[in-house]
Amino acid sequence: MEKIYLFNMTILSILATVFGTFMGLANIPQAIKIFKRKSAKDISIITYSLIWIGTIVWTIYGFELNNQAVIIANGLGAIITSFVMVGWFLYGKV
Repeated sequence: MEKIYLFNMTILSILATVFGTFMGLANIPQAIKIFKRKSAKDISIITYSLIWIGTIVWTIYGFELNNQAVIIANGLGAIITSFVMVGWFLYGKV
């Protein structure tokens, strides 16, 4: 099967980068909701802790591979997930 390249990247690697970045940003609405309502009582800290740990491990792995797509997508995910977790610590017991 012939690979299709666009700017020295395969179409699949471009899609993986784009959607990986979207996945990293996917928790922004949740973080905004927590801080607007000043409530995170329905948030599972265990779920977000596991997501955060996973994004940290993937970010470190991206550095090992020297793969900017993995680093950026998971680094953003770790940062945004951190906001959700901070919101839980501030407002989770309300």
